[in-house]
Amino acid sequence: MKFGIILGSTREGRVSPQVGEYIKKIADGHSVHEFEIVDVKDYDLPFLGTGTPNEAWNKKIDELDGYVFVVQEYNHGMSASLKNALDSAREEWFNKAAGIVSYGSGGGIRAAEQLRMVLGEQKVADVRTNPAFNLFTDFENFSTFNPGAHMEAGVSDMLTELIEWSTAFDTIREKVIA
Repeated sequence: MKFGIILGSTREGRVSPQVGEYIKKIADGHSVHEFEIVDVKDYDLPFLGTGTPNEAWNKKIDELDGYVFVVQEYNHGMSASLKNALDSAREEWFNKAAGIVSYGSGGGIRAAEQLRMVLGEQKVADVRTNPAFNLFTDFENFSTFNPGAHMEAGVSDMLTELIEWSTAFDTIREKVIA
């Protein structure tokens, strides 16, 4: 199976690439499945309804069997770029599972909860375990990611749930295609 670690921030000075690399390192040691970083910033998505849909984005989302969203909290919610990326594809998301890794001054929990609501509409089931990193304790100077060693267990639990759910959803997608 193939999983995308989706970086949802496009801001200058963002720390999501550091968090994504940390998740990928754990994922690569966790299972035989393939994990890749999928950076929303690389796709230059037009805001929904303002340009031609980005077929490369839709193709990438479609080829993945599940997702790990790295979601940061901006103003008590997820970034506009992540919401736009979710809206830019539709059926490509259907009948898959996702894990959520969040960060922010309160662990990014409000952004994660907002993301859960949107994923539900996209027919993506999110797993329970949500590793949440705090800007005050898991980052040096709010810019260098340095999580405590204890966080790895939560990431591993989330990955186990994601793989289990994605395996189950693969059987549903096979029936829908057939």
